[in-house]
Amino acid sequence: MPTKELPWVIKYRPKKIADVANQDKAKKEFIEWLTAWLHGKPSKKAALLYGPPGCGKTSMVEAAAHEYGLELIEMNASDFRRREDIERVAKLAATQMSLFGSRRKIILLDEVDGISGTADRGGLNAILELIEITIHPVVMTANDPWDTKLKPLRDASKLIAFNRLTETVVARVLSYICKSEKIECDDKALRYLAKLSDGDLRSAINDLEAIARGYGKVTLDLVKALVRRRDREYSPFEALRNLFMSKYAWQAKLAVTQTNIDYETMMQWINENLPNQYSDPEDLWRGYEALSRASVYLGRIKRTGNWDLLSYVFDMMGAGVALARMKSKYRWVKYSFPQRILLMSKTKQVREVRDALARHLAAKLHVSSRIVKSDYIPMLQIIFVNNPKYAARIAIGYNLTENMVKYLAGPRSNEVLRYIRELKERGVLEEEKKEGEHVKRTRRTSRRSGRRSSGKGTQTQLPF
Repeated sequence: MPTKELPWVIKYRPKKIADVANQDKAKKEFIEWLTAWLHGKPSKKAALLYGPPGCGKTSMVEAAAHEYGLELIEMNASDFRRREDIERVAKLAATQMSLFGSRRKIILLDEVDGISGTADRGGLNAILELIEITIHPVVMTANDPWDTKLKPLRDASKLIAFNRLTETVVARVLSYICKSEKIECDDKALRYLAKLSDGDLRSAINDLEAIARGYGKVTLDLVKALVRRRDREYSPFEALRNLFMSKYAWQAKLAVTQTNIDYETMMQWINENLPNQYSDPEDLWRGYEALSRASVYLGRIKRTGNWDLLSYVFDMMGAGVALARMKSKYRWVKYSFPQRILLMSKTKQVREVRDALARHLAAKLHVSSRIVKSDYIPMLQIIFVNNPKYAARIAIGYNLTENMVKYLAGPRSNEVLRYIRELKERGVLEEEKKEGEHVKRTRRTSRRSGRRSSGKGTQTQLPF
């Protein structure tokens, strides 16, 4: 395809990392990670680039491949949903050198947040295996990396954040394209186009090209007539920033509804960061009062199924929290990930063992799992911690697994497990001893029977 017919998003794609618009911090971190990889000493074998759409994540990887002479192996979300697809393409490429001699590769898995946590679990596990065995850099991109299903990928990767592009940066790129294409472009039109794009450079370039090719020029009237603001989804950090900066109720409500996380998770984010943003105690009290009311409405929705109340949830957690600020001055603060979500993630395995134990005992004791959790498990934990010998007999009697014993015994789990092994070994020896004695008794009985049979036979053979 001739260059002049290429879409402008491809034609003006950065050829070097330095050409990527803005993102200085992300570029520095990415170059350091990639350089360490090329020298054979990466801190993490994979990098996860995350940020809003159109901010330069994919362009950064493609520019790096061009600049460093790397062969780019690219797969998008629809390509790596199945384990077979990853093993056929990416896994094979990750363990072999390039066909072009000793040329290195870079593997790009685009939009990994498009993987489903359940339906695509095979693909997610295959990516983790790919990262473990790869001999080439692996780069993933995501708009929302905080989804719980992506935690294994976050743990295995170096996280590199990309910021939403400002209107000034987007307008500057659009102006450069207009000059390169020798298109008549009004500066006001470009700034308005940048505003409508909301930081998505890719969509802004596509809109610019559509108007320029159709009308031969780009004016403010044409942009207003042809381009509409797109609905954007914001990351939790951006949503919080927009919420606490809101001056009107509609702005605050928009901030909590246009985010890529659900309202319950958003409530956790607000709860965690409210004291960081509001310094005045009265503002903080009003903010938490509004948030608690949102929680009450949400509880009523769950109990009654009346989803008409959801608008009140957004009113309270959005406008209620934002307009609670009366004395505190807005200041830039670093928002933190909700500790409750982190704690729930860390204790997930423990809760799974507890639930399995409750179901196991409920079936044997003929009670509900809820009763086992509230009444039986606390009592068993006291026994297992204070009387390991007796606990070992209980564990054997109820056929508890090793994980269940560890959950109940806590710091004394090794002691309980040792008693279990001793009891089982003693039981085996006793069974063998009983079996041996039974065999001996059987043999003695058979010998006696034989002698009696032999005596009777002799008498019948006597001549008299």
